[in-house]
Amino acid sequence: MTEQDRELANVDVSLPVRAVLEGEFVNDVPAVERTPWRRRAVNWWLRSPRVPPWAKDRVHAVQAVKDLVVTVLRSPFRFMGAVVRGLVVAVRWWRSWVTVRDYREAAEQSEKLADKFTDIRELTLFRWKVTGATVVTVAVVVAVLDLVYGHRVPWIAGGVASVALAILGRRKDGSPGRKAVLAGPRTLTWTMDPQVLVDAFRDAKLIGKDETLRLVDRATRRGEGWAVTVDLPATRKAADVVKHREALASALAVDEIQLSVERVRGNGGHAGRVAMWVADEDPYAKPPVRTPLLGVHRWDAWRPVPFGTDARGRRIDLPLVWTSVLIGALPRQGKTMAQRLAAAGLIMDPHVRLLVADFKAGKDWDAVAQVAHRFMSGDDSEHVLTFMNWLVELVADVQQRYRRMRELDDLMCPESKVTPDMSRDPALDMPITALFVDELHIPLEDRTPVEVQGKKRTAGEYIGELLTWLAKKAPAAGLILVLATQRPDAKTLPTRLRAVLGSRFALRVMDYRDSNIILGEQMNTRGYDSSRLLPSHKGVGILRPDGETQAGAEVLALIVRTFYMPNEDWREICQRGRALREVEGTLTGHAAGQEAQPVLDHAAVAKAIGSTPAPVGAERVDEVELPEPLASVVDYLADELGNDDGRDFVPTAELVEALGVEPKGFGLDMAEFGCSPTRDRVPTEDGVKQVRGYAVADVRAALRRAREAAVIDAEVVDDDR
Repeated sequence: MTEQDRELANVDVSLPVRAVLEGEFVNDVPAVERTPWRRRAVNWWLRSPRVPPWAKDRVHAVQAVKDLVVTVLRSPFRFMGAVVRGLVVAVRWWRSWVTVRDYREAAEQSEKLADKFTDIRELTLFRWKVTGATVVTVAVVVAVLDLVYGHRVPWIAGGVASVALAILGRRKDGSPGRKAVLAGPRTLTWTMDPQVLVDAFRDAKLIGKDETLRLVDRATRRGEGWAVTVDLPATRKAADVVKHREALASALAVDEIQLSVERVRGNGGHAGRVAMWVADEDPYAKPPVRTPLLGVHRWDAWRPVPFGTDARGRRIDLPLVWTSVLIGALPRQGKTMAQRLAAAGLIMDPHVRLLVADFKAGKDWDAVAQVAHRFMSGDDSEHVLTFMNWLVELVADVQQRYRRMRELDDLMCPESKVTPDMSRDPALDMPITALFVDELHIPLEDRTPVEVQGKKRTAGEYIGELLTWLAKKAPAAGLILVLATQRPDAKTLPTRLRAVLGSRFALRVMDYRDSNIILGEQMNTRGYDSSRLLPSHKGVGILRPDGETQAGAEVLALIVRTFYMPNEDWREICQRGRALREVEGTLTGHAAGQEAQPVLDHAAVAKAIGSTPAPVGAERVDEVELPEPLASVVDYLADELGNDDGRDFVPTAELVEALGVEPKGFGLDMAEFGCSPTRDRVPTEDGVKQVRGYAVADVRAALRRAREAAVIDAEVVDDDR
């Protein structure tokens, strides 16, 4: 025994002795909670396909009650109509029977009508006698029963006869006397009768005569219109319904501006599911809605900016961060208003840096001068050169931002993109920067010579290259471009720049070609053509967003009416923006009275954007007049020649009609430039047809040969000098 054991033995243990319990460990399994039978019954009721929709949902139940009330109110008139149609059918059948029409037609087909004339007459007289005897017998029987049982017998007989005639006269396609003379849906009766909606799709040639629709959601009231969701027959595509929206609107007897057709995508949709909404009246004939930003103290630039409303009255927000916006339209259609709406949300974020160049030289943008980091209004050459210096400064700023991003850790900068925290950190100096340019075609068409890397170029060409570089690389660094111009074709807006502008907004233009220039190639064939907008619809355009909107992330484009923001509201928003910047201490540049421009290194910027000096004599190549008709063809196909994603083939008939030339002489002249006509298939409204035309590649090659010849001539002139 150790010393420690002896000490423990001498200790007086006075603790109470408790009972020893025996047992074994078991794994505790939680009891499975059983779903109450009421909940199981409710789940089965809501999910069972055997239960009608009106018994599951309150909205459908209310609509079903409304339909029932309308059906009850219309039933007397429908019953009377069915009785009249049944009477017509019965009279027609009796007339065919009493005139022995079947026997007569058989005799005519066998060419024995003359031999059977006597038999036909005898049979006709016999059937007239049967008719008379039947009428007399029925009249006598009814009279006797009326004397015996009272006047209720004629009423009962009349009721039975009416029901029989109503059954005989019920509507049925293909039956004589059972179809209205003016067939087809010409009103919104499809909301009560789904068969009328099916007829509308058939009339629009969206489904075949033997095909039908499957009703997913019955017609219900949503806003100031009716909404319905249907499934098309197999192999039919919802994209075709969107494309032929005008034909469907005609079948429904409404203006196409009242009809909204969308393909249902995602988990609840497929390629053949269509969601329709038909407004009771023109949704854009009402007074415009003022911008909701007036009721907001400040805004977050990382949130989409309130831009307008769609036909249903839903607010549509425009995403701006990490993208660029192109706005195009005819004059006085609302380009500046659309631009100012996009700028309003950014103005009310004190951490956003604004640069505004107004080449319209009006007073629409004057109020923003109190918050803008850079502001300019004018259309002279000096304004164009100042704007060019802005772009050089932005290119240098973007390069420095990317260098600083490489030095940040993954927690602060997980990707090579500006984050909200980075944009609000004064130490990093990477605020969201927005460049707004109104009437962009003015600086792009400017011919003022500038020297870049020792070579002379036009200011418009250099500005186009700077904007293209910024549109490609700057959005991730926090730069937003919002450009507005008239008909941005290849002459006024370089194709390489237009191709990288993510969001597009097209207000009313002259024809579908102008609409495609703004929205993208072949958008008119998808059902989006801003030339179809009415002149009275000011501020209404087709929005093709680069990001998710309230209409869904899968929506290709939608018609939007921009919010209304008069000058007094615009000035108030700009005053709020200045007050917010004064509180946050973010007032810089022009608004803070700092007009000094930094020293700019044009050579370094030109090297960064990959700008190459023009070849010898190139400044005279652009001024060389191409021979006709090549010059007219190049002018007409400017977009296709500068866009690799454009058309590969142009029909001869289209060129002849557009240029107003004589077909035979035009073909001979084009052959001299190495352009020979070929045959190719092109889609038309009547299907795919094979037509003669010219390959765009051949026209592009002819243009290249003409310009090379001009360069050679210019070099010869330089050598002679």
